[in-house]
Amino acid sequence: MRLMHLRLPRSERPPPLEGPRPAALGSGDINTVTGTEEWRDFFQRRLCIFGLCLFVLAGASWFLLGLAYLFTPPDQLDAHSPFSAGGLLHLTNALLAGGLWWATRAGPRSGRQLHALDTGVSLGLIAVWGLSGLTLPAGMGGFVALLSFTLGTLARAIVVPSTPRRTLLIGALGGAMLIGFTALRVGSAGSVVGGVVATSCWVLSAVTVGTLASHTIFGLRREVHQARVFGQYTLESKIAEGGMGDVWRARHALLRRPTAVKLLPPERVGDLAIQRFEREVQLMARLTHPNTVAIYDYGRTRDGIFYYAMELLQGIDLERLVSEHGPQPAERVVHVLIQICGALAEAHDLGLVHRDIKPANVLLSPRRNEQEFAKLLDFGLVKPVQAGGDAALTGINTLAGTPLYMAPEAIQSPDTVGPRSDLYSLGALAWFLLVGRPPFEGSSIVEVCGHHLHTAPRRPSVALRASVPSELEDIVLGCLEKQADERPADARTLRRQLEQCKLAEPWTEQRAIEWWNTRGLSSSSLPPSAEPDPAAQQTLALDLEARV
Repeated sequence: MRLMHLRLPRSERPPPLEGPRPAALGSGDINTVTGTEEWRDFFQRRLCIFGLCLFVLAGASWFLLGLAYLFTPPDQLDAHSPFSAGGLLHLTNALLAGGLWWATRAGPRSGRQLHALDTGVSLGLIAVWGLSGLTLPAGMGGFVALLSFTLGTLARAIVVPSTPRRTLLIGALGGAMLIGFTALRVGSAGSVVGGVVATSCWVLSAVTVGTLASHTIFGLRREVHQARVFGQYTLESKIAEGGMGDVWRARHALLRRPTAVKLLPPERVGDLAIQRFEREVQLMARLTHPNTVAIYDYGRTRDGIFYYAMELLQGIDLERLVSEHGPQPAERVVHVLIQICGALAEAHDLGLVHRDIKPANVLLSPRRNEQEFAKLLDFGLVKPVQAGGDAALTGINTLAGTPLYMAPEAIQSPDTVGPRSDLYSLGALAWFLLVGRPPFEGSSIVEVCGHHLHTAPRRPSVALRASVPSELEDIVLGCLEKQADERPADARTLRRQLEQCKLAEPWTEQRAIEWWNTRGLSSSSLPPSAEPDPAAQQTLALDLEARV
């Protein structure tokens, strides 16, 4: 679900439209290491790390054995050769671990395949360690085998996500093999009993500690995934980062509705940042128009982190729409602009100016029976028309907005920005939708700003070299007038002009459905935001008494 408030750079955007739709929130069994796609991927990555580490250690041991062979007296060469029985066991260890590393990094594996690799390689390594005990002198052989088994069991419990039951099962099977090798290694009956008892004690200790490690580590991972709710919101995964805060996919503890939560992390907290964040929330909470992203809640956590919760939207923003599908039909452009005008009219009535109208901040999102419902996003730069008070708080002395869609007065005198500045940006957005690129481009911000100040925009039909309704062109160019008082009086006036614009045929619900169907897509199945990361979930513990 494309989220609304902060926009990622294009290189960090979600996957293409053809990407698979992830599972719903809370799906999968988090009591197993492959219960969800995220856990399966995490399990595979950890197996890969485990295999790589063992491969390096075993390979280094075999290499050092070969290096020592060069300095071994001639009468002992056979016993210390890297291709002796002991040397070949080191090499077998390296090959087993290397095989695990290769298999888990070659591509995605199913949960069943990963479990088979985990079990097979673990038992194979234990078998090799047991055999190595038979090739070394009696005292040293048992010690090396037990040490290898103990360290290997603990390393797997720490590195590889595993349930305690699975660690216990693999450890018990491996320990039984090691005890069997011990019985083969010792000689007399008394020695067999003593050796088996001693080995059994060490095996029991290693398996017990490994099982406890798995219980602790896997349990902590599961608790993080479940994110036990102490407050109202459970954070699932981070969607975007920005200068003012981070946006997380979340869910309400009781309502269970998908939500987006924007946070101001502690490391960014300062007096000015807190004031701006509080002000942003308070202004947005006053907006109730259906074409404006809805604010559900706001406040602060017990740790002092400011937050607000807003609706989590699914759809495609206009920048991506044009980037992937080219210039849009005039009818569709009018349909979208009329909806945005409704959202702006409410904001302007409340004395608010958006200041960052651009394609990436308008989302086409399905709503009830409407295939394409426009949502105006990212009010992070809004400021009151009467911006009295601290200039630093309102940011009137800074260049706020996106230069490609910025009104001339926003460049020259940011403190004079008003509702008609939003209409200029909306005209630039309309030009972009009709032509497929911004009205003014340049190699630098200075050049783009210079065009906005001094260059008259071309008619969209001339730039596109295709027919565009002349009445719509006049409306768009009227919004792009350099002088604010020459633009439409307000958003309602602009909306009436758009509604009266003569078009070949209106953009109907049926046309929208046909447009998506002909491309094998649906606006309701566009790629949502990132799925929950089992190791990244957090919980907001709210301080209702300190509510903003």
